Amino acid sequence: MLIIGIAGGSGSGKTTVVNKIIKSLPENSVALLPQDAYYYDNGHLSPEEKLKINFDHPNSIEFDLLVDNITLLKSGSSIEQPIYSYVTCARLGETVTIEPKRVVIVEGILILTNKKLRDLMDIKLFVDTDSDDRLMRIIRRDVQERGRNYNDALKHYEKYVKPMHQQFIEPTKLFADVIIPQGGNNKVAIDMVASRIKLNLDDSQVPVVRPTKS
Repeated sequence: MLIIGIAGGSGSGKTTVVNKIIKSLPENSVALLPQDAYYYDNGHLSPEEKLKINFDHPNSIEFDLLVDNITLLKSGSSIEQPIYSYVTCARLGETVTIEPKRVVIVEGILILTNKKLRDLMDIKLFVDTDSDDRLMRIIRRDVQERGRNYNDALKHYEKYVKPMHQQFIEPTKLFADVIIPQGGNNKVAIDMVASRIKLNLDDSQVPVVRPTKS
């Protein structure tokens, strides 16, 4: 089993990179674990308190559960992945059953901030995109998917996203094996990464011939 971590700033194009890598690999060979599924359940907070949640700080993620889930997959066991709603800031009652696959991709802005999680990864990628491009994508996403208006999305970026990116996310480039500039538009880099993953999968299937005792 290959564990691949794909990090990068919010709005950097990680999802596009993930989808293109998955598409290039054998069908039904990949399990995807999005970091966003592992946000702590904050459904008990008031609407005012929910607006103050810092989703871009490492403390917002239940890393111990994510690490445990990956460890279970590596051991050959299935897991029940949480489902998180940004609208209610809570985990839903149901879960998603994830079966072990030859490749497990862990994707999220903060996944390289946690050493235990990094140590489980065989390949670490960082998707790097211009900050102006990320800002436009973040505002569009927050308005369309997370129930914020334009002004709230911009305030959230200024108060949380930008400073947290500079403090926690940008420095994790140092842990990456490969940095992919221009996000999902970098076809050459994505093809190279996908080829390397396929090569590793092919190597893992080569039978080990052990010498016989004379």
